Amino acid sequence: MSTTGTAWKQLDFAIVGAGLGGLTAALSLRRAGHKVTIYERYDFSGEVGASLSVASNGSRWLLKWDLDMDAVQPVILRNLLMHDWETGEVTKQYGLGDYKEKFGSEYYNFHRIDMHRALLNTVQQESGAGIPCRLLTQHKAVSVNVEQGKIDFENGVSVQHDVVIAADGIRSQVRRAIGIEPVIEKSDSCCYRCIISTDKLEQLGLGQFVTSEAIEFWGGFGINKIVMSGCHANEVVSCYCFFPAALNGLDKDGWNIGATPAELCDTFPGLDPRVKLLFMNAEDIKMWRLYVHQEYPFWVKGRVALLGDAAHPMLPDQSQGYCQAIEDAAVLGEAFGPDLFGGDVQKTLRIYERVRKARATRVQTASAKARVDLNERIGWSTGLERPGKLTIEEVCGYDLAGHVREVAASSM
Repeated sequence: MSTTGTAWKQLDFAIVGAGLGGLTAALSLRRAGHKVTIYERYDFSGEVGASLSVASNGSRWLLKWDLDMDAVQPVILRNLLMHDWETGEVTKQYGLGDYKEKFGSEYYNFHRIDMHRALLNTVQQESGAGIPCRLLTQHKAVSVNVEQGKIDFENGVSVQHDVVIAADGIRSQVRRAIGIEPVIEKSDSCCYRCIISTDKLEQLGLGQFVTSEAIEFWGGFGINKIVMSGCHANEVVSCYCFFPAALNGLDKDGWNIGATPAELCDTFPGLDPRVKLLFMNAEDIKMWRLYVHQEYPFWVKGRVALLGDAAHPMLPDQSQGYCQAIEDAAVLGEAFGPDLFGGDVQKTLRIYERVRKARATRVQTASAKARVDLNERIGWSTGLERPGKLTIEEVCGYDLAGHVREVAASSM
C-alpha cells in the first residue's frame, strides 16, 4: 500500500515536552517529512539522570534516522553478569554473542545527558533529511482543544497545529487535559541512582567494573537489586540501587532527591564490599520513588496522542522505558510517512494507538513483574521460560514497520 505522490501531505506537528521521548518523536517526524515545533515548559538546559540502555528494538531506529551514535558515546553491551550479593562472585553469565547479527543492531548503554544533547542537535541542525525542528522553552501547556489541535500555554501564548503529541512525561498535563485520570499505586520499592568516574574506580582498585562490557546484577529475586553498567564511552559507571520503600518511612516522594554516600551505603547491609566502596565514593546520588501506573483507557483523542512516559510509565526493570518511547516515535513516523499516510489525521492516530497500546502495555506489565523477580527479566530467559513471559525475541526481534503496514491495511 502506498500513497506517495497522491494523498500524502506535509503536516504541522506540535510536540509537548523536550525530553528524550519528545525529541525522538521530533526526529522521526522530521525524517518523515513533516514540520515540527517542540514546546518545553522549562528553560531547558539539559537532561539529568544516569545511564539508560537501548536494545535493538530502539537502537535500529536511531540508526535509521541518522542519529550520530558516536556523539552519544555509548558502551556496547556484550554480557549480562549476575553476582552473589555478599561475596560478589559471578554466579551466572549470559553472553549476548551474535546479538547484532540476530537483531540488526547493537545493544547500547549511554548516559542520558549524552543522548539528550545528540538529539537536540540532530532535530535542529540544518543538515540532514527533513525540515529543522523549532524548540520553544518556557511554554507550559495548560489546556488543549483536541478537535482543533489548539494548545494554550501558561505564558499566554496560544497555538494551533495539525497534530499534538503529548510527550510531557509521567506527570503529563496534556494527559489530564484530554480526560485521563491515572490510576497509580505506590510501589514497595525505591531506587537510588549514582555515578562514578572510571578514573576513580581505577584509583580504588575496582577497574574490573570498567572493562566488563556488561550489565551487572546483584540480588533481584526480591526488592533489593543493584544494577551496574558503563556509559559515556566507558568513562563513567552508573548504578541503579533498588530497595524497600519502607526504609524511607514512605515519606519521601520524587525522582531527584539528593542523598549522601553514607545513606546509600547503609541501605544495603551485607552487600559485596567492593560495591559498598564504590558507593562511598559515588557522585550525583539521587533517590527515586517508584510507582506502578495501570494501563490508560486510551492514548488518542481527536488530534492529540500520548507518547512515552505520558502514555505508558513503567518500572525500569526491563530496561525498556526509552525503547518503548522510540517505538512510539517510529510508529508515528511510519504511519504518517509518505508510504502510508492518506491525509486523515485522526484515522492515522487510531492506527498508532492500535499498533502501540497493547505492546507497550505488555512491556509495562512485564516490567512490574521483574521488579520483584529477576527471572522475569528479558535476557535471563534461557532455561527459565514460563508461559506468558516476555522474551528477548519478542522484544528485540519485533517487526514494527510490518506491524504498522498490517494495521494500516486492515483500517482501509
